[in-house]
Amino acid sequence: MRRLALRQRMIRPLPIALLALLLVLAGCGRDEASTSGGSPAAASDARPEAEVSSSSSSSGSVSGPEVRIVKHAMGETKLAGTPKRIVSLYQGANDVSVALGIKPVGIVESWIQKPVYDYLKKDLGDVPQLGTEDQPNLEAVYELKPDVIFATKLRHEKIYDQLSKIAPTVMIDQVYDWKDTVRLFGETLNATDKTDALMAEWNKRVADFKAKMRDRLPIEATVANFRADHVRIYYNGYANDILKEVGFGQPASQRDQTVWGVQLTSKEAIPDLNADVIFRFDWEDENGGAEKMYGEWSKHPLWQTLDAVKNDQVYRVDDVAWNFAGGYLSALDMLDELSSFYP
Repeated sequence: MRRLALRQRMIRPLPIALLALLLVLAGCGRDEASTSGGSPAAASDARPEAEVSSSSSSSGSVSGPEVRIVKHAMGETKLAGTPKRIVSLYQGANDVSVALGIKPVGIVESWIQKPVYDYLKKDLGDVPQLGTEDQPNLEAVYELKPDVIFATKLRHEKIYDQLSKIAPTVMIDQVYDWKDTVRLFGETLNATDKTDALMAEWNKRVADFKAKMRDRLPIEATVANFRADHVRIYYNGYANDILKEVGFGQPASQRDQTVWGVQLTSKEAIPDLNADVIFRFDWEDENGGAEKMYGEWSKHPLWQTLDAVKNDQVYRVDDVAWNFAGGYLSALDMLDELSSFYP
């Protein structure tokens, strides 16, 4: 998934009332059955599963809920029992919730098609909104009394401790790592049987696509994004990870790059797009700037030298499935679209 917003936005400071509540929680502690390990340092003191305590009553010894340690991008978090009320603070978690038949108690707003992507509206359209992915409303999160919060280190590292005081919080690293989201949901919600089934279906779909493509693969692909004031080539991220998995390659100039991609502002850089196929999604503004940019670039003489152009292999793709959503269901949608290009 794209690194959705290069410019960083400030997290809204906590209201005084909420801050006071969090300080009380932090000072007094909560029952172990509902607390997170907090920071990685705090999580290191968590007891192993074999040391789950039990309580006694007049009728004999009664075991408490199973205590589990979930490893994630910010360290370890201790969970007791199976969380039921979940909060999702990034798009991939919204998607995977629906894939697992789970309805969160709160979600963040979508980047386009607001407030919820069209393909998720039926399932999540009435779920309370908690602000944006890069500026969640912590007071609203607190009021929902979640059992667990799904977040991402890329967006929420700076507020991890605050989130962990509200509820146990688990994080993936990058927003586009949908497989890690699936894994984290399975381990956190005691649902590895369901997440294993999802991944088995995915692996079957990938194998079927490769079998259909046969000797047509590998195909070198460029993932391009047209905007009102520049054009991007994505070297890494959600779409590229999926393309590589299903058998596509990249032009030599794009391979083994450690950065997300590059911004092009001059038409003289058009040759940098060269590949067997170009998949383009546009980030459109209210004035149609992206479409105008594509029209200008595609009329330039250098555009006609591209292999993909000469072979009629430039495809406009669904920007939600290929970039904005970053989940399991959107990965299936992307694979469906690829299949439509290569019958």
